[in-house]
Amino acid sequence: MTLALHVLASGSKGNAALVENRTNGQVVVIDMGICKRDFFQRMEEAGVKPQAIQGLLLTHDHSDHVKGVGVILRGLAKEGIVPRVFVESAVYERVPKLAEDLKKLNASVQFIGAHELQRVAGLTITPFRTSHDAISSLGFAIEDESDGDKLGYITDTGIVTPEAKETLRGVRLLALESNHDERMLRQGPYPAALKARIASDQGHLSNDQAAAELKRQLNDPDCCLETVVAMHISQENNSYRLPRESLERVVALGQKSVTIAVAYQGRLTTIS
Repeated sequence: MTLALHVLASGSKGNAALVENRTNGQVVVIDMGICKRDFFQRMEEAGVKPQAIQGLLLTHDHSDHVKGVGVILRGLAKEGIVPRVFVESAVYERVPKLAEDLKKLNASVQFIGAHELQRVAGLTITPFRTSHDAISSLGFAIEDESDGDKLGYITDTGIVTPEAKETLRGVRLLALESNHDERMLRQGPYPAALKARIASDQGHLSNDQAAAELKRQLNDPDCCLETVVAMHISQENNSYRLPRESLERVVALGQKSVTIAVAYQGRLTTIS
């Protein structure tokens, strides 16, 4: 199997991940919502060189996913590295600074939409719609064209949409949002409106919802899952222990051995 996922940061303070194609050593970045220092430091920890970056996929317009785009791409440009940027036109238009930065860098921008296949770094990328209170938001299924190894990436969604379920069939690696513990959210310090937003169908997946999605996948006869990493874990309404335990309980009840990992806000997590 040839794909690896390096989560550089995951959470409300900033998000970025690398999908590495170990067949050719090339890399696609998902989101750049962290500072340049952390991006390059954790990429080095992952053993990935900047020259490997071929493309950038943007999930949606919220600042914790795009705020580092300009400064990181400028840093790459100084090394002669100009990755293609894959973004929905609505997101590009919604974030003037993003569009301005990309124009100044003369970046190669590819406008994308749900189920419009993209190819970069020897990978076939299938975007799918997620359910989030952004102008538009996407998850991705990413497949190595050489051997069919497949990875799924779904965060920032209040529900797992039917099209997400279909697109994620057959993934071996899965990055799955497990944002909050429902009890902790209800009893926590957030204002009522923010609690309602997080728990809504346009908010974020809870630990229970993530567990339900994992159970659904494990019951699929085409299931190829080997590793799941819990993503976008709230530092106020969750812990790094609870999502792991919730997902591990699902695995324990099934017939398939699946490794559970968690992605952190402040350090690298790699699954392969």
